[in-house]
Amino acid sequence: MTDARGDGRPLRRLVVLRHAKSAWPEGVADHERPLSGRGRRDAPAAGRALAEGDCLPDVALCSTARRARETWDLASAQWGTPPPVRFDPRLYAAGAPALLAVVREAPPEAGTVLLVGHNPGLEQLVLDLAGDGLDDTLDRLRTKFPTSAVAVLAWHGARWRDLAPGAAVLTDLTVPRGARP
Repeated sequence: MTDARGDGRPLRRLVVLRHAKSAWPEGVADHERPLSGRGRRDAPAAGRALAEGDCLPDVALCSTARRARETWDLASAQWGTPPPVRFDPRLYAAGAPALLAVVREAPPEAGTVLLVGHNPGLEQLVLDLAGDGLDDTLDRLRTKFPTSAVAVLAWHGARWRDLAPGAAVLTDLTVPRGARP
């Protein structure tokens, strides 16, 4: 998809999904913490929200932490055919610069990339990349980027490796929640 405002460069979207709510079982290492009951309800809701918002990714980049992998599994199960996913250990507990470095490695043919990971790095990445936001999305993000939150950034660029701070527009911010039993 191209747009004249992008001087012929394709419109790309980075969809940032914070993992769903995790449990804190005693004696379990942080990397291995599973989703809580609420997280297991919210992750599929995030997947449905991505489908309903026409934000299905061409490729996904996911932290290796158990709660992120479980979020990916439950969210992507809501789609007909999930895209390829790369579980990358660099995304676990990463700051914004490290996250951006991984995103810049996305395949050039991917129009929409999904990034599943952790705060505070995800929130900072979105704030760094967003030169602007629609409506009050940036103000809402600065207030809180809770578990299961989905931020959608759009930008015009020929290659993911050219994505730079301030180059994108934050077009959407939602916090999907699953129904309580």
